[in-house]
Amino acid sequence: MGEGATIQGYATREGTERFRLRHEGTTTVIGHFKRFNEYVLSSIGIGTYLGKADQVTDTLVVDAVKRSIMSGAVNVVDTAINYRFQKSERAVGRALKELIEEGICRRDEVFISTKNGYLTHDADLNMDFWEYIHTNLIRSRIITADDISSGYNCIKVPYLEDQLRRSLNNLKLECIDLIYLHNAAEEQLQDVGRERFMHMLKEAFEFYESKRREGLIRYYGMATWDCFRVESSDPMHMNLKDIVDTARSVAGNEHGFRFIQLPFNMAMHEAATLKNQVIDGKCYTVMEAASLLGINIFTSVPLLQGRLLHSNVMSVVKADTPALACLQFARSSPAIPLVGQKRREHVEENLRIAKMKPLSSDEFSGILAEITRAA
Repeated sequence: MGEGATIQGYATREGTERFRLRHEGTTTVIGHFKRFNEYVLSSIGIGTYLGKADQVTDTLVVDAVKRSIMSGAVNVVDTAINYRFQKSERAVGRALKELIEEGICRRDEVFISTKNGYLTHDADLNMDFWEYIHTNLIRSRIITADDISSGYNCIKVPYLEDQLRRSLNNLKLECIDLIYLHNAAEEQLQDVGRERFMHMLKEAFEFYESKRREGLIRYYGMATWDCFRVESSDPMHMNLKDIVDTARSVAGNEHGFRFIQLPFNMAMHEAATLKNQVIDGKCYTVMEAASLLGINIFTSVPLLQGRLLHSNVMSVVKADTPALACLQFARSSPAIPLVGQKRREHVEENLRIAKMKPLSSDEFSGILAEITRAA
């Protein structure tokens, strides 16, 4: 594969199953992998959010992604175009290219997701942030200043098209398995109102469906922070069925809106405990609603960016370290948690979760009830 060559293909049922068969029962315990939409995915994924936008961090991210996949514990990698100002996407692309060239994995065995929506700089260019935005986006008439939300977010179709092109180039991929709108509700609702936002969402979904037909993406979704885990009375609240109905109005039952992402951990457990989603007049948690609607969930911040790493969590979930207790809790839900990891010692510790049998549904429910009572 040449220096600038594009990695062909995408994750498949056969490829992810091949990855599972190669590792489950040898480098991982039986039960570490989950059936997830059409895929067979590891019960944890690697995230690439935090870190300086420098070459030292690039090397750490590349090594962490490679080590995670080589171990057999991970075949899910999550990133975003704005993470480390485009450098995280480039590090993920470099890691995957090296893994394929070294014969460690194939493209169809690894599920790659990214996110578009936030304005981002390019850390590899010697330019001021706003100079970059004006030069590459406003002067070229991709967006206007009025298209940018107060939270520096934009989901206008020309912008999404520009960002998808950049993400494909950064990742060096022919096709991205999953692309999210990044915190769109959180950054748009307060500015444009619900009716306008739903119209913008429909336009974005129409765009993503066209890119599915072109073979540039496989699926699309919404990566969120608040909207699926706040009370239904909150102005930020979104009902998942309304969003699925929007996707169905665009592409029928074969629509590509199949994934959401939201926080979930021992402190932020609303996805499994708060019945804020309405389907046919009945109230459900977002995890319950997602299951009914055919939506798969990835979760973020399983360690709450380190704030849950204290001995108390090990009294709730039995594990050798606080990090493993937090991961065991999050991966035993119906969702797949994404854990940010760069330093070698953190990577090695977190990957030990693949040697632990996930909690049973009864064990998980019991722990959830205990946490809820204590809250």
